[in-house]
Amino acid sequence: MAGKFEITKKGDGTFTFEFLIDEKAVGKSPVFDKEDACKRGVKAVKKNSRMKVQNTLQNDEEKTNPKYLVEQSGDKVKYTLFLQTGAVALEGEADDEAQALEIIEKIGNNANAAQMTMAEVVLSENEQKQIRIDKLKALQDAGKDPFEITLATQTHHSDEIKAHFDELEEKDVTIAGRIMTWRDMGKANFIDIQDRNGRIQAYVRMNDVGEDVFKEFKTWDIGDIVEITGFVFKTRTGEVSVHTKQIRLLSKSLLPLPEKFHGLTDTDTRYRKRYLDMIMNPDVKDTFIKRSKIITSIRNYLDNLGFIEVETPILNTIPGGAAARPFITHHNTLDMDMYLRIATELYLKRLIVGGMERVYEIGRNFRNEGMDVRHNPEFTCIELYQAFTDYHGMMDIAEALIRNAANEVCDSLHIVFNGTEIDLETPFCRLTMIDAVKEYSGVDFGSFMSDNEKAIAVAKEKEIEIQPGKATWGDILNSFFEEFVEENLTQPTFIMDYPVEVSPLTKRKPDCPVLTERFELFILGGEYGNAYSELNDPIDQMGRFEAQMKLREAGDDEANMIDHDFVTALEYGMPPTGGLGIGIDRLVMLLTDSYSIRDVLLFPTMKPLDKDKTEKAETKAEEKSVEAAPIVEEKIDFSNVEIEPLFQDQVDFDTFSKSDFRAVKVKECEAVKKSKKLLKFVLDDGTGVDRVILSGIHEYYEPEELVGKTCIAITNLPPRAMMGIDSCGMLISAVHHENGEEKLHLLMVDPHIPAGAKLY
Repeated sequence: MAGKFEITKKGDGTFTFEFLIDEKAVGKSPVFDKEDACKRGVKAVKKNSRMKVQNTLQNDEEKTNPKYLVEQSGDKVKYTLFLQTGAVALEGEADDEAQALEIIEKIGNNANAAQMTMAEVVLSENEQKQIRIDKLKALQDAGKDPFEITLATQTHHSDEIKAHFDELEEKDVTIAGRIMTWRDMGKANFIDIQDRNGRIQAYVRMNDVGEDVFKEFKTWDIGDIVEITGFVFKTRTGEVSVHTKQIRLLSKSLLPLPEKFHGLTDTDTRYRKRYLDMIMNPDVKDTFIKRSKIITSIRNYLDNLGFIEVETPILNTIPGGAAARPFITHHNTLDMDMYLRIATELYLKRLIVGGMERVYEIGRNFRNEGMDVRHNPEFTCIELYQAFTDYHGMMDIAEALIRNAANEVCDSLHIVFNGTEIDLETPFCRLTMIDAVKEYSGVDFGSFMSDNEKAIAVAKEKEIEIQPGKATWGDILNSFFEEFVEENLTQPTFIMDYPVEVSPLTKRKPDCPVLTERFELFILGGEYGNAYSELNDPIDQMGRFEAQMKLREAGDDEANMIDHDFVTALEYGMPPTGGLGIGIDRLVMLLTDSYSIRDVLLFPTMKPLDKDKTEKAETKAEEKSVEAAPIVEEKIDFSNVEIEPLFQDQVDFDTFSKSDFRAVKVKECEAVKKSKKLLKFVLDDGTGVDRVILSGIHEYYEPEELVGKTCIAITNLPPRAMMGIDSCGMLISAVHHENGEEKLHLLMVDPHIPAGAKLY
């Protein structure tokens, strides 16, 4: 019977092959990094099998480039076939030399006629984990537990070695890091080591590290963390590498890294397992290094201006300083509800009263609100307050602070965000809200100051929705700004002089009391900063708190509560003060060209997934020893459900099959401005390019509920413009009627289904 080559793809993405005669393996290859390398090994065996057998009796010259080698190995005789490069292609064992030569002859007689088949061994993550645990146990049994190591040496990092090769060539260095790739060449191996600053290649040869160490090394895995000492050199291809003299295992990786050819691209997994994201995607780590530098830049700038960094309470008895819905918790000892802070403002201004004059805090705020590409329930903000200045002074600080951070992190004041160039060098534009609304809507609110009735009439004319309790000139002016102006503010623009109704903590303009000395900084249609000439009149402040309480009693859960202690502080006297708040996360997004706020948060807020299969299996195992309670299935009442009649018209199969149904992952979801029904989805459809689909299901779902879900979409529909946005496809929902009311359920499927999986 002719022989057969069987190539096997293993679960870790590597390849091996065996030569089988009569379905019995007579030789096995080492591990190959890539399939084409494995196939070259097969070809070498076919070619070399017809050549003269070489064995241990050959002279030294003949041994320099053998096709075969037969040598004693303990009680057995080992035979090896080589590639032209000298790397091992096939290995096997026999009882004695004669049997080894007979096997080689059989391979030679069969190789040319041998067929090549492909087998794929796809091990589950649990199976791969168990293999690695078994390897760890073997090490522990041998007294070589890597987890007992407490100290390692790093004389150099990868980037230092490459940058200073001329100085370090032939000199010894010690590196430490994670094995990311492995190229097995028999008695010599190349591995890539990833450390904090990048990757570098290490050459590991049996003759250099010793047979015992090398044998142990060959049992290690991609993902293991190692320490290597050796000298610096360049390979024949010119790659800076470390020639290993000593190597030791520092930590065992019990779980395999994502398959190396495709990496880790699923955004949901990346956000949930940021540690894995940073291992597989080095650019991600760079983003967070830049984030740290931005914060350092801000601190240094303010410290140089004489500001003092302080810390204020995160647990508050009254949520104040912003119009936002708080998170509520309970203090057991005091037996009282408390709130996670929504802003640091009121405490910082107490310190201004106390005479500190210049203070700032960089810290977490928490708001129990929606999630989208620009909002996360917890976020980082800087607030700063300076006595004896006003909002114009804050404009100067905001502009200089951002410009300074861009210079230090981006090395340029002309940056690109989502394909749009932003000019941070030119002085930022300054517009009053009234002027901005006039420019973009054609309505001059300055011509009918404080005229509520006129404002209502104009709003109806322009089809602007008036929220309950907000039928005032100031509220409507603000609505016009949001409707007509915001999205047009591409380059950095300070919008000044907000109406008093939307600025409860801001000092009024002396020459126009219906407006306040407040500005917001807008870039690319989004808000990046908010600043006031701070209200320091305690009587006026109490009046505004009371107005906010009326809104709260009317159902506005974002309206301010009355902070009596803060009013008391103002009664002792606060000097004229300017205050500024800047969202750190948004600033980092801008300076790192990151589309979503989740890209700049190490651990963004995510809705927990269902327990994985491992946890479920463990639970079942535990329950085997305990009599399980009878399972009571949920009873769903479908008696009032009405469904649309089935289509009578038949559609031929070819027509139906033209619709491309795909599994998609929801990366981002947000409500569409100016629409009560539409949600905007940013989807991962497996192509690597974000897909945007709009769906009119806001009545049934809040955006944050859907982030991370796996849904079904038709992906080959032509783009359809909706509210000025191209919707590229359709999400599939199930619709029925119940008691005359339409009900809708977005079709969501098992999260284990990958993005892009096609439905047949």
